[in-house]
Amino acid sequence: MTSIIEFPWQQEGTIIHSQRILNSFQHWLGYSLLDVSGSPLAVAQALFEAAFVLASHGTQANPILNYGNRKALEQWEMSWQQFTSTPSSKTAEAVVQEERNRLLADATTQGFSYFSGVRITSTGKRFYIEDGILWNLLDEQHQYCGQAAVCSKCEFI
Repeated sequence: MTSIIEFPWQQEGTIIHSQRILNSFQHWLGYSLLDVSGSPLAVAQALFEAAFVLASHGTQANPILNYGNRKALEQWEMSWQQFTSTPSSKTAEAVVQEERNRLLADATTQGFSYFSGVRITSTGKRFYIEDGILWNLLDEQHQYCGQAAVCSKCEFI
């Protein structure tokens, strides 16, 4: 296994994206997602190893997941490579897509949104997310560049 797959937080793009995730969360919610300091590499590693589930997607018409920390990869039962090539719509069952789409739209207009709901792993296992937060990602020029979601309570159902 290469270090890119095993340690994705070491990639330059992932280090930059980790900063966007943390800075955007602070911008929209007014507090820090993760109490961490150090070099950008150390911060990216801490975010990847955090005790909560964290995922993000880009801005494509059917957005592709572009980040998942270790807890997210475990929760959705995927490798980094699988996760970052999966449309984010595949994380929810078809019956909840309308609700999910409304949540994404709400966050787009308000900057962030709180949510709970059922999601599905790559192997078809269903789990319930409680007290999730979805927020818009902003790049270094404060331009919209995707969305991220975090939750600390996930229970298989």
